[in-house]
Amino acid sequence: MNLSNYYWYFTSVIPPRICDDIVKHGLSKADTMARTGGYDNKKLTKNEIKDMKRKRNSDLVWLNDTWIYKELHPYIHAANKNSGWNFEWDRSESCQFTKYKLNQYYDWHSDSWPDPYADETDSNMNGKIRKLSVTCSLSDPKDYKGGELEFDYRNIDPEKKRKFVKCKEILPRGSIVVFPSFVWHRVNPIIKGNRYSLVVWNLGLPYK
Repeated sequence: MNLSNYYWYFTSVIPPRICDDIVKHGLSKADTMARTGGYDNKKLTKNEIKDMKRKRNSDLVWLNDTWIYKELHPYIHAANKNSGWNFEWDRSESCQFTKYKLNQYYDWHSDSWPDPYADETDSNMNGKIRKLSVTCSLSDPKDYKGGELEFDYRNIDPEKKRKFVKCKEILPRGSIVVFPSFVWHRVNPIIKGNRYSLVVWNLGLPYK
């Protein structure tokens, strides 16, 4: 798929008060170890945990509050239009409040799955795929070092050499970055402090 824009951003659009509310809300709930695809919700052995943490090491809380979606959705719609993607989507998954502490990271990955969701009990998700990924920065960049969000456009234009792009636009607190879920990206290790972010995936029927 040819894209003229690989991501779209909005600088410091979520007010500090709302960022504080989201962080406070997320920290008030018990977190779980972040998992990668293939590990699902099964009980993991020590070796499986060790293997998984080679790729992803962070902690998260799932949030489904309407007031959070109301803050994010206008920017998702605007990014989808202004970028020229114009993807059809109609559902957001649960918001992922993610904590990256010292030495935690998420290595190269894409958010898309090989197949659409298959759950006939949930018509809102069944048969759909992830189309738009969203990251919202909730931390002041002065509060941590490392943890840079980077993109790799390897699967978009195979004729080009791997192109790593640091997404500096996400650094200011309250900034939002939207990108197609098939774009590869990573979060570099934290070397000081804590980085809090909010991630949400937005679904639609498969591309025609």
